[in-house]
Amino acid sequence: MSQDPRDRTPELPVTSYALLGLLTFGDELTGYELKQRADNTLRFYWVAPAMSQIYTELGRLTEHGYVEPVTTQGGARRTTSYRITAAGSTALRAWIDESRVGFPTLKHTVLLRLLIGHASEPDRMRAILEDYVAELAGALRDLRDVRDSLRGADGPGEPFHYPSVVADWGLDYFAAETRHTRRALARLADVAP
Repeated sequence: MSQDPRDRTPELPVTSYALLGLLTFGDELTGYELKQRADNTLRFYWVAPAMSQIYTELGRLTEHGYVEPVTTQGGARRTTSYRITAAGSTALRAWIDESRVGFPTLKHTVLLRLLIGHASEPDRMRAILEDYVAELAGALRDLRDVRDSLRGADGPGEPFHYPSVVADWGLDYFAAETRHTRRALARLADVAP
């Protein structure tokens, strides 16, 4: 009787799989470079891990044989970069194919404050929503830059096809958030100060 492959795969946090995924684009990255890639991608739809968490996860992934450290000597400076191994690719594929997807949890601090807005002043609630619209404009601008950087390698079968689909989804999401926030602001315009 064959054993279920999921029984052989260690339990890893989703962040581990996110980092494995960021290493699948054919390059080796240092922890710092991995942090930059996470900040430029994950932050739009997932938590971009802190530098300390990246190194913790890289240690865990190395222990499981999912990434391989590559050390180079450049003069007096030693640099360690990481690349995904065949076992890491297999584990990542098993996670994508076999783990329960689940429903995303929305942790929305703006909506939480608005839900209990009666505990504050209407002017404060409007200010929070106006600040959020400004933050959304910044996120849209940043994500448009990311999306633009993928052009030319974003067609079907090209390396950045899937990341471009995610970037387009994110652009739609932030545009919808902007519309919802403006609609809420219009509804709060009727609330007396």
